[in-house]
Amino acid sequence: MKDFEMLPIIVEDLSSIEKDATIPKNVRLRIKTAIELLNGSDPNLNLRIDKSIQELGDVADDPNVPSYTKMQIWSVVSQLESK
Repeated sequence: MKDFEMLPIIVEDLSSIEKDATIPKNVRLRIKTAIELLNGSDPNLNLRIDKSIQELGDVADDPNVPSYTKMQIWSVVSQLESK
């Protein structure tokens, strides 16, 4: 599989969500974990993406996440799933 070209854009989108001060700190930490997974050194890109999707899915299910942030996260998950 060739490298996923959208990955830098997705990481940038997640970074902007992570910087949003209206999001609870524990949620921002989980988003940061997803970013670290995507940027990780594991040569298996599919595994990194799958782990990141799982982390973001957990974040989107958190009742403390504002609805507009959930929409942003699901948009990112959708992009990742189109790999």
